[in-house]
Amino acid sequence: MSANTNTKTYEVSTSTDTYLVYELTDRSTDSKVTVCPQRGGIVIGCRLNGEELLYLDRGTFDDPAANIRGGIPVLFPICGQLQDGAYEWEGQTYRMRNHGVARTSAWEVVHAYADEEEAALTLELHSNEETLAAYPFAFELHFTYRLKAGKLYIEQSYNNLSERDMPIQAGFHPYFALSDKHLSYASDATKVLDYNDGQVKPFEGSVDLGGLVESIALLDPKTPEIAFPSPSGRRIKLSYSDVFGVVVLWSVEGKPFVCVEPWTALNEALNRKEGLVLVPPGDSLDADFVIAVEA
Repeated sequence: MSANTNTKTYEVSTSTDTYLVYELTDRSTDSKVTVCPQRGGIVIGCRLNGEELLYLDRGTFDDPAANIRGGIPVLFPICGQLQDGAYEWEGQTYRMRNHGVARTSAWEVVHAYADEEEAALTLELHSNEETLAAYPFAFELHFTYRLKAGKLYIEQSYNNLSERDMPIQAGFHPYFALSDKHLSYASDATKVLDYNDGQVKPFEGSVDLGGLVESIALLDPKTPEIAFPSPSGRRIKLSYSDVFGVVVLWSVEGKPFVCVEPWTALNEALNRKEGLVLVPPGDSLDADFVIAVEA
């Protein structure tokens, strides 16, 4: 890690916040991203261009046995839930918790650095006895969190170390600190799937999550990006690789957050055998996800 001083524009530092966390700082734009490798490689804080974007339930973060509600959880190898918490693959039945094994695993820090152009942190997650019991594939994930010019870049590589095709449904679950549940979304999607009643409906530019229990999925966006108001009324823009073909919107009544989640496939992909990315042996799925705040 570079020994930067406070005169540097970019810096990577560490501190203790219940766990060891890494802070990527961009002073020129008043931006800071905080990552906790031990708790699923999760981003727990993201300030871009002076605006704090994320909600975090501190109690769920501090409790090592709790699923974190907040930040940007990493979803792999599934997004969402499995019926009865189980799926079948090649004649065998496996059990897996909601959103997969990555968010409950401790990630390793591979590299942290800052120079005149960016601050970056690279993490790895390797399959192990626990992950193999739920997901019988040897894998290696490489994620680089990159803070540059007031934007957060999350570069991903999902590597198949198995001797057979590895099915992937990947995604992110950002909790944005938004109290208003009725938001307009800039997206060229034309249809949504309402998981509250199972119906496909037209998308007309806004979604009201108020009072809903289940999520809403934008089904058919042609352009891999979506934008919506920030807490201050500016615009949050998410851009991502084409492989993220759906965007899931979800919230909880009475909680000040709205989740806007790029996924590669709809819920239950492993059971439905639809929308999965099959990564050949020795190959990888590489993808990008960018978060920005616009004026």
